[in-house]
Amino acid sequence: MLEKLIAIEEKYNTLEKRAQEPEVYLDPVLYAKIARELKEIQPVVEVYRRFEKVKRDMEGARELMNDPELKEMAQEEFDTAQIEMDRINEELKVLLLPRDPNDDKNVIIEIRGGAGGDEAALFAYNLYRMYTMYAESKKWKSEIANLNETELGGIKEVSFIIEGDGAYSRFKFESGVHRVQRVPETEASGRIHTSTVTVAVLPEMEEVDFEINPVDLSIDTFRASGAGGQHVNKTESAIRITHVPTGTVVECQDERSQHKNRERAMKILASRLYEEERRRQTAEQAAERKGQVGTGDRSERIRTYNYPQGRVTDHRIGLTLHKLEQVLNGALDEVFDALVMADRAEKLKISEEK
Repeated sequence: MLEKLIAIEEKYNTLEKRAQEPEVYLDPVLYAKIARELKEIQPVVEVYRRFEKVKRDMEGARELMNDPELKEMAQEEFDTAQIEMDRINEELKVLLLPRDPNDDKNVIIEIRGGAGGDEAALFAYNLYRMYTMYAESKKWKSEIANLNETELGGIKEVSFIIEGDGAYSRFKFESGVHRVQRVPETEASGRIHTSTVTVAVLPEMEEVDFEINPVDLSIDTFRASGAGGQHVNKTESAIRITHVPTGTVVECQDERSQHKNRERAMKILASRLYEEERRRQTAEQAAERKGQVGTGDRSERIRTYNYPQGRVTDHRIGLTLHKLEQVLNGALDEVFDALVMADRAEKLKISEEK
């Protein structure tokens, strides 16, 4: 581990010097790339430098133990430093875990009503609202790519993009089946219904991130429209792209410009194809699959929202919060933090077993 830390600090020092060179500073693209790399490894370097300082303190205290008059004080200093060293070693283990290369990317979220008809569609809207309110609390931008509403104000399906530094790292454990238990407004007898909504979370990919052969694409244009004929677009600006080899279909109709719709649809297509490839590779690696909080499988039930009890339960980590209203209003950090910590704990366990 020590050799790895030394190499990371050397890389950090080299990048710092490069960032100050005039030819780099005057090249915005190159400067941004170096700044990103520095930001990524800075936490490791800071903790490693603390490690080196505490190690020196321990060595100094150990030398002073040879002096009978200073031995007691030196022992106290050594014991304090040892506790700090143990804490630093645990921090470094976490910081050196393999990092998801997509963590800093924007995120594409796709929500679809599942079992439960109109009630599922209404809850799909609740989840869409929950995620966009969380994004708003982080000052992140959210944009709808495709929306299919119901006449009752629910959502059959919606695809939207959240743009923000580290957005994917926060949302990536949301893929799966979300279950709601509540009394529908249309239920006269007051009986509790159970409905489900499916959520898929994808890192936003550029076309260059995942190469797509144009020959494999079938592209159609059509007129965009909302529920009940709302927002009718008289021009054929909406785009439907079909990836013929896989049968993957992406529609984008929120933008008025056909060019913008095409650009966004291509990003979503690249993200879906990338995710399918990653899912296939993960399925072949049993050990890696064990190291995930959830498989990301859209058929996996991950969370229940119980309205009568005001309760939210994440089944993967056994977390229950009696804060349903706050969670649905976008207060998701407690849930997201717990999922991140559980994922790290699993990965640490696996790395120590190797």
